[in-house]
Amino acid sequence: ATLLLVLLFGIGLSIYLTKPIMSLVSAAKKVASGDYKVKVEPTSRDELALLSNTFNQMIESVSDSRLKILNSYDITLEGWSKALELRDQETSGHSQRVSNLMAKMMDALGIDEETRVNYQRGVLLHDIGKMGIPDRILNKPGPLDENEKQIMRRHPVLAYEMLKEIEFLKPALAIPYSHHEYWDGNGYPLGLKGKEIPLEARIFAIVDVWDAITSDRPYRNAMSIDKAKETIRMESGTHLDPELVEIFLGIIDE
Repeated sequence: ATLLLVLLFGIGLSIYLTKPIMSLVSAAKKVASGDYKVKVEPTSRDELALLSNTFNQMIESVSDSRLKILNSYDITLEGWSKALELRDQETSGHSQRVSNLMAKMMDALGIDEETRVNYQRGVLLHDIGKMGIPDRILNKPGPLDENEKQIMRRHPVLAYEMLKEIEFLKPALAIPYSHHEYWDGNGYPLGLKGKEIPLEARIFAIVDVWDAITSDRPYRNAMSIDKAKETIRMESGTHLDPELVEIFLGIIDE
């Protein structure tokens, strides 16, 4: 009986000691996978509780520092975007306008918050590859010839090469790399077709075309809203995703 009591006491003590430790181990694994919202609930008032509280304080501090770093990154991206607009004389205000329209599309599609952040980073960077395009082509006051078009069409690849080694921007690469792909497969740089094209690139393609045709250019005036809507519908099923076009035009009508 005594041995049985000792055994039961030992098992109970082991569970009492290992449960909070395993909670800490589980929480540490979640943090390692990127979950900074995890919190360990203390189950006692001893040294293990102190360890749990210290762990929670540490994770809170790490999370705050991470947010500050990401905020600094996003401010830097906005700076890159504005620098490109200063160089590309045609696109003043373009990034802000397409960011606003992209946000409305994401609202309509119910895109979650974490995904929205990556999509908007992609929007800010969508034309960053134009940094590698010569001024004589980028700011030519008129339509490009065929050779110049081929050079200009390299900007998605240039964007990919510029950004692919930056770890936190990898989830944002689809828009800079794929927003010139066409629904019918006749786009560039990879000739992707239909839903092979990432969702965010299909959304942004509509937004980008809309802003382009409703803004003045040195060689043409902006289209009226009605004419622009007609143009977007004409591109549906060839250049643009038909389902997303209907959602977008609904937003414009509102």
